[in-house]
Amino acid sequence: MKFFSREYQEIKNFVEENFKIILILGVATFSLIMQWYRPLRFSPALSNVFYFMVLPVLVIRFILKDNPYYYGLGLGNYKLWINYVAVTIIISVPVLYLASHFSQVYRYYGRGFNYYEFFSITVPILLAWEYLLRGFLLFGLEERFGKASIVIQMVPFVLLHLGKPEIETLSCIITGLWFGWVAYRSRSFWPAFFMHTFINFINSIFTNL
Repeated sequence: MKFFSREYQEIKNFVEENFKIILILGVATFSLIMQWYRPLRFSPALSNVFYFMVLPVLVIRFILKDNPYYYGLGLGNYKLWINYVAVTIIISVPVLYLASHFSQVYRYYGRGFNYYEFFSITVPILLAWEYLLRGFLLFGLEERFGKASIVIQMVPFVLLHLGKPEIETLSCIITGLWFGWVAYRSRSFWPAFFMHTFINFINSIFTNL
């Protein structure tokens, strides 16, 4: 009995000391699993928004009893991140143009481009992805891990791209770290969302010229 009592106390102490980290990582992982196995069938966009934005915000507000604004929802230092976004746009255009000529990229994306679907489905999905990773996860882990939270949030971002062209998935190591760095420095997930959306849009345009 002493053994079980000691183990119980150790586990209890561990959970109490790491409650926020366990909750943040647990909810993020749960959201990814539920979106994969039990998406809301009537709308892929709303399903992503629910699991990756609404659920985390509810957890922040009612379990952590914190302000979602401090988890990247605010505009942050927009004077800083506007520069980051501008630099990203300038660099990404020629890179994406060259990448669009890779056969694996063309085969995956060169299937026609529907503007309505992009803005009504893809954009909300990108918004949800970015908040989960560059908002909830990044700023939720920051207190314990500091800048290392940038590296942590990069991992699920890369894994979310499995099944896409190999070159794109590998490049997500770099873009995931970059998006995380910009969000961390500017205290907002919004620049990551704008950069991700621009890259996705231009890539779709180039592969369907």
